[in-house]
This record gives sequence, structure tokens and C-alpha cells, in this order.
Amino acid sequence: MYTEKVMDHFMNPRNVGEIVQADGIGEVGNAKCGDIMRIYLKVDNDIITDIKFKTFGCGAAIATSSMVTDLAKGKSVKEAEQITNKMVAEALGGLPPIKMHCSNLAADALREAINDYQSKKESEQDE
Repeated sequence: MYTEKVMDHFMNPRNVGEIVQADGIGEVGNAKCGDIMRIYLKVDNDIITDIKFKTFGCGAAIATSSMVTDLAKGKSVKEAEQITNKMVAEALGGLPPIKMHCSNLAADALREAINDYQSKKESEQDE
């Protein structure tokens, strides 16, 4: 049912945890399946230097959270914004159709964290 890569990211998730004083935090949830994802960003000169996640959910939710953090780390904010759910699923070698919503959540959580970072940055510039 799951690819080897999905199982690896589920059993050995990368970038788990939270960043104290994160530059951006994104949280999404899906009441239907009970998955809740929170992504934390540390950004320096518009590059994502650190990214962590906390996910409450199924194996696919944990694997997609892990993969999206791997994909975004070291990228510019603009590059990370381009990461789609399809890219997350493909990087994992595919997901069962019933679990594709997990890749949506992971991409959405990343986008929310980026939006949070950008709005904080704009607020600082307005001061």
C-alpha cells in the first residue's frame, strides 16, 4: 500500500520538533481524517535555514510532513512557495489515492508558514 520511501519518512521522520521564536508558523487540520500539521520556519536572507514540524495524524500525514520539510529546507522562500502537493507525493514515490489529501495538508501547512513569515516581515517594515 505504501512505498518504501513513505515508510522510511514515517518510521524515521526528518525535521521533527518545533522552533522557538520561529519566523513563520503554519497550522492546518482536517477534521475528516483527524490530521493536524504545524510547520515552523527559520528564515535568514529569504532562505529557509531551518524547518521543523509537529504532526498529529496517520502515517501518510507524518511522511508528507517530513518530506515537505526536506523539500523546503535550504530553498528561498519564493522557491518553497512553489512546492505543490503533487511534488510532495512524487518525492515519496506516490501515495494511495485515499491518502493524497495528506500531501495537500503538508503543502498547505508550508504555505501557511510562509504567509505567516511574510506578514510578520511586512509588519516589521511598516514600523
